Amino acid sequence: MSIRDRIPPLTAIPLPGSVDRRWLGKRWPVRELAAPPPGSGLEPVLGDAGAPLIGHTLDSMRFGVDFALHQYETYGPVSWMGSFGQRIVVLSGPEATQVALVNRDKAFSQEGWKFFIERFFHRGLMLLDFEEHHLHRRIMQEAFTRDRLAGYARQFAPVLRDGVARWGDSTPRLYWTLKRLTLDVATHVFMDMPSGADAKRISRAFVDSVRAPTAIVRAPVPGGRWAAGLAGRRTLERYFAEYLPAKRGAPGDDLFSALCHATGEDGERFSDADVVNHMIFLMMAAHDTTTITSTAAAYHLAKHPEWQERAREESRALGDDPPDLAALDGLETLDLVIKESLRLTAPVPSLPRQAVRDVAVLGRHVPAGSLVSIAPNTNHYSPAHWTDPRAFDPERFAEGRREDKSHRYAWMPFGGGAHKCIGLHFGTFEVKALLHEMLRAYRWSVPEGYRLRWDYVSLPVPVDGLPVRLTRSR
Repeated sequence: MSIRDRIPPLTAIPLPGSVDRRWLGKRWPVRELAAPPPGSGLEPVLGDAGAPLIGHTLDSMRFGVDFALHQYETYGPVSWMGSFGQRIVVLSGPEATQVALVNRDKAFSQEGWKFFIERFFHRGLMLLDFEEHHLHRRIMQEAFTRDRLAGYARQFAPVLRDGVARWGDSTPRLYWTLKRLTLDVATHVFMDMPSGADAKRISRAFVDSVRAPTAIVRAPVPGGRWAAGLAGRRTLERYFAEYLPAKRGAPGDDLFSALCHATGEDGERFSDADVVNHMIFLMMAAHDTTTITSTAAAYHLAKHPEWQERAREESRALGDDPPDLAALDGLETLDLVIKESLRLTAPVPSLPRQAVRDVAVLGRHVPAGSLVSIAPNTNHYSPAHWTDPRAFDPERFAEGRREDKSHRYAWMPFGGGAHKCIGLHFGTFEVKALLHEMLRAYRWSVPEGYRLRWDYVSLPVPVDGLPVRLTRSR
């Protein structure tokens, strides 16, 4: 019996028949990752190394969701692949995902993130483990209470309204337009500052830092992505360190001040280095993920004008006052659209971990030291959990259907477990408020037959920036 014949039937999650196979090319030899301990009753993890040196790095960057589904279809929910010079265990589907994210025996650590982003987002919340993570998260939670969120909403509402109003009748590359606006919001809300003359430089530093971790040449070669990311990190450190003394000296309503003055249950405080590290990570996460989500939602509203009109009616019904949290909660159509957009395009397409000890996942032996990747996209496109998963269908989240309840990890755009995104409510409110202002001010469209293609070099970015036609709404 060949190794490939030993793959068990995939009855838990029926596999999609719509994966585009034209690009798959060569079939690489199937190999075991490591032999299970004798007498364990476990099976080995199966996979392949891909192309020499680069493995499947370019496949996963270029083909995103289709490559993730192909990996699952070929090897099942627990597999391995060669990428970035490593053997990476891939956990796909809700059941395998749950083992790693619930992490009952603490077998999976955040060290997987460190392999990719430690040099650029040093000691950000997502990189911390176990008790240290719990301590930092507990202190930081003070900055994301409902009262704090209400204050942030009062701050970002006028920034969004003024920013959207300035677009006018135009044909922008919407992703980049939204990215500038969400960075304005993050600077205003998180730092109580206008973007100012530094905006372009700081935005470039964030872009370089985000794209660097997936560089194939992981050394500071002049002109390379890795070197640009290191330079971006230095720029961000200097930027936040410059404003730190003033934030320490005078409490304010912004997130930067909240982190400077936050106190834990036992009187714990963040050091200066902690505050700078957390600000760099949170500013990146806040404006990059909201940009991706608002871009995806705007694209689907352009492709489905009936949903755009339905959402516009609800927004206009709110009147002209900037919406508070209660008003944003009431925008039910946008809520459905945003959730479906997050399903179709997860802002973070891979959640790395590292196995700190030998661990069994769905009967497969994952050896200690393995770099692990959790793949939300596979869960989001599972035919066992979603009706016609490639279709845009916001009603799947409506009461009476709630397909997202088919499994705890069928829908997981914010991760899960102890490291579930701490800013998920802030980000959702901001995306709702942004789309609300767009709906009040404009109608927008894309050419008939246009299809958005995502670049997965790091976080998903539209290859062409998403060109749209904006027309002032009458």
